[in-house]
Amino acid sequence: MEIKTRLKDELSSGRFVITAEICPPRGTDVSSFLEKARLLRGRIAAANVTDNQRAVMRLSSLACSVLLMNEGIDPVFQMTCRDRNRLAIQSDLLGAWVLGVKNVLALTGDHVAFGDHREAKAVFDIDSVQLVGVVETLNSGRNMNGTELRGKPDFYTGAVVAPEADPFGPEWIKFEKKVASGAKFFQTQAIYDMDKFKEFFDKASNTGVKVMGGILLLKSAKMAHYLNNNVPGVTVPSSLIEELEGASDQLEKGIEIASRQVRELKKFCHGAHIMAIGQEESVVKIIEGA
Repeated sequence: MEIKTRLKDELSSGRFVITAEICPPRGTDVSSFLEKARLLRGRIAAANVTDNQRAVMRLSSLACSVLLMNEGIDPVFQMTCRDRNRLAIQSDLLGAWVLGVKNVLALTGDHVAFGDHREAKAVFDIDSVQLVGVVETLNSGRNMNGTELRGKPDFYTGAVVAPEADPFGPEWIKFEKKVASGAKFFQTQAIYDMDKFKEFFDKASNTGVKVMGGILLLKSAKMAHYLNNNVPGVTVPSSLIEELEGASDQLEKGIEIASRQVRELKKFCHGAHIMAIGQEESVVKIIEGA
């Protein structure tokens, strides 16, 4: 099976890169997942496969990554620290490589208290900074215990940063630690203040990493208010909320806003990471509008 490396190749080429998230199903019926993937094939450099996003149980990110490869799409295998200890993390990473997965995105993961299995025990054996280091340690040919591997991976390692976190100081320290641990590319959390993000981008790109700005599709004004009230590090400006409230079709307005944001990113950024959360078919419209 041919192993795709499109994400790394395109980011290295200097072209503006677009990635998007595809959420796995809550069961074994993958027909809708594949349908959404096929809509995006050829339009994006890679597709992120979320890992039990929002701590809601879904089909495994690894299985869905392999399905995407079979469709000719370069997957970004998201891995969180929430559900696995260091043994399982290393084992799953090596398994991903053997199956042909080349891109990994290291995340902390939403706490189980926010999900659909609140009685589950959160693991968090290591954090997201350490997880980046684990991937790079495996890439060097050793495991976390220093034991030499019989065959090593060569993952393109990514991480996440929240440029609009308030206060931003601790977030920048964490960003620098992820860079030092070996992260090569970053996909940001949702951004809305482009001037503030450009300041972050200019500073971050000096470290040599690639940065893709996170574009979250606002499906409605209600969703925007929810983000402002419940999601740390995300602030939807009142001007955008007013745009949504004044629209006859709020989803279409949200698509228009997202397209506009991607166009703004094209002026200075390495790429855009589009998060549509179950509305993946709208990603096509966002890309066309941009």
